[in-house]
Amino acid sequence: MARKARKARKERKEEPFTARVLTTVRRIPAGRVATYGDVAALAGKPRAARAVGNIMRDCRRADVPCHRVIASGGRLGGYGGSEFLKRSLLIAEGVPMSGARVRELDRVLWKPRTGR
Repeated sequence: MARKARKARKERKEEPFTARVLTTVRRIPAGRVATYGDVAALAGKPRAARAVGNIMRDCRRADVPCHRVIASGGRLGGYGGSEFLKRSLLIAEGVPMSGARVRELDRVLWKPRTGR
């Protein structure tokens, strides 16, 4: 029983971060991408890129464009086991690709406005 209680506390503790990650990812416009590390930093935990990847892996929500979150350096990273699907979705949005890597990353990397 103690193990279940610890797991339940851990899940509750992670919920606010998960919500911030999903909110951040929803803001990424079509044709743009953000890295797992960028999303982690914007969600308030700059060293939690791997956690963002796990959240993206487990996210099954149609309103969250998980395919727009990529690994550092422009690599695609995973996408529910189908890198081909992730690549296809990005190409359909106009993101230039070269194999499993985003080309012209500086041009398509999303940089949210700050302030206001």
